[in-house]
Amino acid sequence: MGDAGRGTAAPRAARRTARREPPPLAANSALFLDIDGTLLDLAATPSSVRVDLAVAALLPALAYRLSGAVALITGRTIADADQLFPGIVLPVAGQHGLERRGADGTLHVYGEGPPGLGWLRGELMHLVERHSGLWLEDKGATLAMHYRAAPGLASYVHRTARRLVATSGAAGAEWRLQPGKGIVEIKPAGRDKGAAILDFMAEPTFLGRLPVFVGDDQTDEFGFAAVALLGGWAVKVGPGLTRAQYRLRDVNAVRRWLAALLRQPSIPEVYA
Repeated sequence: MGDAGRGTAAPRAARRTARREPPPLAANSALFLDIDGTLLDLAATPSSVRVDLAVAALLPALAYRLSGAVALITGRTIADADQLFPGIVLPVAGQHGLERRGADGTLHVYGEGPPGLGWLRGELMHLVERHSGLWLEDKGATLAMHYRAAPGLASYVHRTARRLVATSGAAGAEWRLQPGKGIVEIKPAGRDKGAAILDFMAEPTFLGRLPVFVGDDQTDEFGFAAVALLGGWAVKVGPGLTRAQYRLRDVNAVRRWLAALLRQPSIPEVYA
């Protein structure tokens, strides 16, 4: 699999409504976790999410039980993820796989973004200045337009983002629009959460384990596709059609499911 800069195949339209809760984690699991909407409840802005002591204690405990095979897979930057969980150093893929810290601490960065990033940033800033409730998050290699505080502008924001990418010249083919919950991101093509998971699975800490990815958003469908390719478990959080075969109702259900592992006197080895 290697550490190439390729992305996984774009997920097609959702196929099913998953209803089953996942079985208990197996001893040979490689656990991949989205952050916002999965480990933490969504908030109006990324900086206003609340990290309670329970989840801060849960992550290192899970890493210990699974011999370090736990990684965060997020649209946030790695620096932002580290600030959420100070003192906890986990493998993490940030900006949907555009940056990745391996289990050995090695940082892999996949460029600063194709040409046209500055122009796109300026156009989106003009959009924010004209409409109250919009907020632009500049992550360095990706640009995220948040409209959760102005849901009535959702269609307009998406149309504008499509137009900007289409009219950004030769660089337009190098950009991908990534919709999410109250957000649309403009990001370089060729990397996604699925590609990050495939890269992790090639590392010694994760190699040979059963990949399990838990996520809640459209961006996580790429990760679901990757673990399905490897015969693993895809777990969707919350409502909506998905390619995942398992579902957990909400953030609290995710935490209960993960914490159950820590209460087991021994970890089940394999589940069909």
